[in-house]
Amino acid sequence: MTNDIVIDAFNRIQEEATSVLEGLTEKDLTFRPSDDANSIAWLIWHLTRVQDDHIADLRGEEQVYTAGEWAKKFDLPFDDSETGYGFSASQVGDVQASAELLSDYLDAVHQATVDYITTLDEDDYEKVIDESYDPPVTLGVRLVSVLSDDFQHVGQAAYVRGLLGK
Repeated sequence: MTNDIVIDAFNRIQEEATSVLEGLTEKDLTFRPSDDANSIAWLIWHLTRVQDDHIADLRGEEQVYTAGEWAKKFDLPFDDSETGYGFSASQVGDVQASAELLSDYLDAVHQATVDYITTLDEDDYEKVIDESYDPPVTLGVRLVSVLSDDFQHVGQAAYVRGLLGK
């Protein structure tokens, strides 16, 4: 039951992000309402990178971004381990990609996420995975954290799309 709910939530992220990207040009994707605002390209890339990073850590495997050809396809001017966390306005502007590339990477990360979640038992959600916090973080809490971040960023991307009048 829990797996079904978590997968449904991640499905919604994928669906919303795909909808935001639909029909946008690279110029649309890099539009920023102000010089220090985030673009749609950065928001979708970032939410996917964070999901990829955290799920890979939980799986104990390499990230989809670096295990496949995604880092090469994006060809961004920073280390492949970057997720966008703490980026400067200039670095945000460096994230440029087509809607197709962003959507395809999102799909690959989504599939890896769903594949991982289907391996979980109910008891797995209660396992402590990070004791550096008080209270310690369980696997379930980490997944909720990823979902929360993803929902915020996909909502922001939808807002920026709205500013474009699309």
